[in-house]
Amino acid sequence: MIVLAEAGFAEQTINKSRFLAMALPVADEREVSAALRAFAAKHASAHHLTYAYRLKLASAIVPRFSDAGEPSGTAGMPVLKLIEGRDLINVCVAVIRYYGGINLGTGGLARAYGGTAKLALDQANTHDFMEMKQYVLSLSYKQMDSMSSALLKCHGSIVSKSFGEQVDLVLNLPVHEAANFLNRFKPYAQ
Repeated sequence: MIVLAEAGFAEQTINKSRFLAMALPVADEREVSAALRAFAAKHASAHHLTYAYRLKLASAIVPRFSDAGEPSGTAGMPVLKLIEGRDLINVCVAVIRYYGGINLGTGGLARAYGGTAKLALDQANTHDFMEMKQYVLSLSYKQMDSMSSALLKCHGSIVSKSFGEQVDLVLNLPVHEAANFLNRFKPYAQ
């Protein structure tokens, strides 16, 4: 599975219709909704805002799409097929159309929406998906430097920290690296 490291954007004009696409990394449906609202607000005079997204949840991979008033299967579905074909997860791709007065037909619409989405995805950097999990860790202050270095090497991150007699941390760690990382800082891992 692949995720986006950063967003991608594209624009093209086909038979006087202007298509704009954005491909964004997202973590959940709340982020999808916020991104779509922001994109729609920025292009309030556009005729159609179609989208597709694919999220990895704890129990399953959830795909969704919307044709946004275009003929069924001509807008959101080609975008979703592109996402699935690239094995992308935690991604939302939205395409806005400013209608140019010329009907494109169902095949033309599918090619236009899918093609613009492809251009946006091509602009975005990707990397392999790493499943992350949160862990609690308590450290002495003198262990913080070595822990920070180890955390950087395993692509983990600090979610929160509190300072008292020791440093209490909540860490996001790649699942495949967690056991080695936590064993290194025993007996403080919880």
